[in-house]
Amino acid sequence: MSDSKLQNGEIPGISRRNALQLSAGTLLTTFGGLQWAYAADQPAMGTWPEGSKGDTVYLGAAVPLTGTYAVQGADELKGWELAVEHMNTNHALMKKLAPKVNNGVLGKKVALVFADSGAKPNQALQSQQTFINKNKVVLMTGSTSSAVAVALNKFAQREKILYMPGISGSNDTTGKDCVRYGFRQGFFGEMAANAIGPVLVKNFGKNRKAAFMTPDYTYGHTTTQSVADYLTKEAGWTVVTNQVSPLGTQDFSQYLTNIANSGAEFLVNVNWGRDAVLSSQQAKQFGLLPKMTLVLPYQIPFFAKEAGVEISEGVFAATDFWWTLEDKYPLAKMFVEAFQKKYGYRPEWGAENAYVSFAHWARMVTEAGSFYPPDVIKQWEKGEVIPSLLGDFAYRAEDHQYLHPVVIVRGKAKKDMKNPEDFWEVVEVVDGAKVIQPANAFGCKLGDYT
Repeated sequence: MSDSKLQNGEIPGISRRNALQLSAGTLLTTFGGLQWAYAADQPAMGTWPEGSKGDTVYLGAAVPLTGTYAVQGADELKGWELAVEHMNTNHALMKKLAPKVNNGVLGKKVALVFADSGAKPNQALQSQQTFINKNKVVLMTGSTSSAVAVALNKFAQREKILYMPGISGSNDTTGKDCVRYGFRQGFFGEMAANAIGPVLVKNFGKNRKAAFMTPDYTYGHTTTQSVADYLTKEAGWTVVTNQVSPLGTQDFSQYLTNIANSGAEFLVNVNWGRDAVLSSQQAKQFGLLPKMTLVLPYQIPFFAKEAGVEISEGVFAATDFWWTLEDKYPLAKMFVEAFQKKYGYRPEWGAENAYVSFAHWARMVTEAGSFYPPDVIKQWEKGEVIPSLLGDFAYRAEDHQYLHPVVIVRGKAKKDMKNPEDFWEVVEVVDGAKVIQPANAFGCKLGDYT
């Protein structure tokens, strides 16, 4: 950027006084073919305005590329990469989701920087701090582990930099650990429980016995609590045991032995990523499956492919997206086709979540006409109905949760698969507004703008 273009926050030919008269909050104009957007007379905060002074703005992703969540993290990363590409090239899908994107965002090209978080909060925080220091990122993303999401929520609020977690299933992310600077696009444990619970009761009846397998962190505990609460209170089910294991467990034999002796009829596996695959495979080796009925209340991308169709067959799961929904939703079809063309496989819901999250950020920035974080946040908090791949919904101003539907799927038998990726049939698309808790139920207090 040359000095002649911008001096002391002023555009040549427009005095500071005139600029303030044009807009009390933000100024959006065109000079030399570029758009300039800034908040008038606002003090520096976070990476603003440094992060948006150049010709490129950076988004930083701390995503697991090693460890138990590596496969899912890699899929998320592809979704973010595709979204950035589409912002910079005016792709038709991105224009549907964020109509004011124009070869970038507010005259800036968008670039993604990323690092492996290993699903570890400290590692993710260090990566984001590096992105802040080196790239002046204007948006942080990446979790897959809700322990990372909660840590980055707090970091984002402290640093005054916007954060979208990507995959995060904990109730706490937009519950007791919510922040003003964080927004979640995807579903979570409570929504999953209230969507899949009626399906389980309809198919299997009341007064059944269930064993839970729970990863020992915020996602696992809150999701297990939500599912157990629904089944016990609404259908008289009994939780006969809850086996809690550390993230990254390799040998689940001690937990499976306890489940085998519990009298359970259902195995509700809340584990995720590689942990879910290993625990389910070992449950089959122990003879628990198919004697017990497996349930995945928070579906794991690539589970059927990795664990095997003989395990996923007949399994009910709650998810954010499944690619066969392209037959019903035009934007889903556009996404599946674009993703498959670039990466050679049909997207899982991690990639969908990532793509739509970035598109929503781009929409809010371009609608606000500013990168100034409070302006963008207040645009989000208007609660306007905006598109996803599965219809149009709103973010709640009270907790920054998008009211996306929850998709209930059931695993297909191998003989019923129409192609090698046809693992699940969609049973129901459940209205997110009908399965989410009241905004104040989980103790959300958003905090300050500045």
